[in-house]
Amino acid sequence: MGTREKLLNAVTYVGLSVLTIGVMAFILGFVVTDFNLLIPIGIGTSVGAVFIFLIGVFLVVTDEMLERTNRGTKVVPFKPKNGAPLQ
Repeated sequence: MGTREKLLNAVTYVGLSVLTIGVMAFILGFVVTDFNLLIPIGIGTSVGAVFIFLIGVFLVVTDEMLERTNRGTKVVPFKPKNGAPLQ
């Protein structure tokens, strides 16, 4: 469980940092300066931060589900009777 917590914490901090940078770029381009190129950069950075967080959470949940499921069913080889055709 420790590695999952570390991964989730890392994804949270990275996502929050990138989201903060994106929101600051958006506000800087929209309100403070007349440099309109910062608005789409801020929006894209914010959306990217959300995707980074969602992918990290998906990886943690997938790892958790794979650990808790059975590893499949046991396969027993089929031995046909002598002279019987294989199906």
